[in-house]
Amino acid sequence: MTGIEKTRPFFTRGALAVLGFAAVAAAALWQTPARSAEDAVVIPPPAMDEKAAPGSETAIFAGGCFWGVQGVFQHVKGVSKAVSGYTGGAKDDAVYETVGTGRTGHAESVEITYDPSKVTYGQLLQVYFSVAHNPTQLNFQGPDSGTQYRSTIFAENDTQKKIAQSYIEQLDKAKLYPARIVTTIETGKTFYPAENYHQDFLTLNPTYPYIVYNDLPKVANLKQLFPALYSDKPVLVLSASN
Repeated sequence: MTGIEKTRPFFTRGALAVLGFAAVAAAALWQTPARSAEDAVVIPPPAMDEKAAPGSETAIFAGGCFWGVQGVFQHVKGVSKAVSGYTGGAKDDAVYETVGTGRTGHAESVEITYDPSKVTYGQLLQVYFSVAHNPTQLNFQGPDSGTQYRSTIFAENDTQKKIAQSYIEQLDKAKLYPARIVTTIETGKTFYPAENYHQDFLTLNPTYPYIVYNDLPKVANLKQLFPALYSDKPVLVLSASN
């Protein structure tokens, strides 16, 4: 979002303008994969995973701008909620403009609530590493730079930590990426929801230039590479809260 988002003061006051590309072109991007700042990588599922059991669990991932990460996981079957927010720093610093300084310890992140009988933690990680972001970029994603855009898994418990560690080692050994994975694993961190104007941003603003170029291709790649996991209808935060 650097260079685009931070140069529009009216945005931080909640007035979300629809800019740029024609709606018909944006609609086409939902249907066919496109080349973007971050291309998808075909990867195998994790060798270690949690047991598929009914219930409700949460996972927290950070991988650049939360608009795209949220937008991807809102289209994953078994996910009941995906909320954009901040993780890694203090509660008082969990404010968009403050996090944007890169000095709070926070990362733009997404808290995912899911049913492990429908989608496991390992499957969420596979989507995260394959289409949601580029795990080889250190403290930046596409046009966005700073520690607030770092690639980080905020493990909720020891099981998630072990699965994530095992998968990173598995993917590095497979040498499927042009560089080593730099994704870190952090524990004991609290997630704080972002402001309402950041929620459901991809769905609400499909013609916004940043979304068209950086994020709609991720959703299209999810549909192409993970058809069994893809849901046409996203689970939206604002409609659920209302």
